[in-house]
Amino acid sequence: MAPKATKQMLDFLNQAIARELQVAVQYMWQHVQWSGVKGFAVKDELKDIAVAEMKHAEKIAERLFYLGGTPTTKPEPIFVGKTLKEMINRDVKDEEGAITLYNKIITYAKQQGDEVTNRIFREILEDEEDHHDTFTTMAEDL
Repeated sequence: MAPKATKQMLDFLNQAIARELQVAVQYMWQHVQWSGVKGFAVKDELKDIAVAEMKHAEKIAERLFYLGGTPTTKPEPIFVGKTLKEMINRDVKDEEGAITLYNKIITYAKQQGDEVTNRIFREILEDEEDHHDTFTTMAEDL
């Protein structure tokens, strides 16, 4: 029997899915559009992070569905950018937004006694912090 989730929890999970869908597409299109020396240096990392973000979306959607919700199919607005610097600076901000949201979800899940959602988001948060570190490091040389 699935635990009962609050509307707030379901809303949080859909916000997380929309964000993960956004950055999965965003990072993949950034990966596709970059060439040259700087693009060569970052394009594979962008692709790997895009795939990781899609896996996050899937994991969160599975949890949301289990809790009785319907996963959104609408991403947050996607920003590709025109220059590598513009792209990476936006990616840093998007990862910061994820870290803030996921910390809220972790706190809320603890308050609700939802250990599984708490654990899922602690694991994803670790990845997001790693992505943030990757993008801030990339931004240093742009």
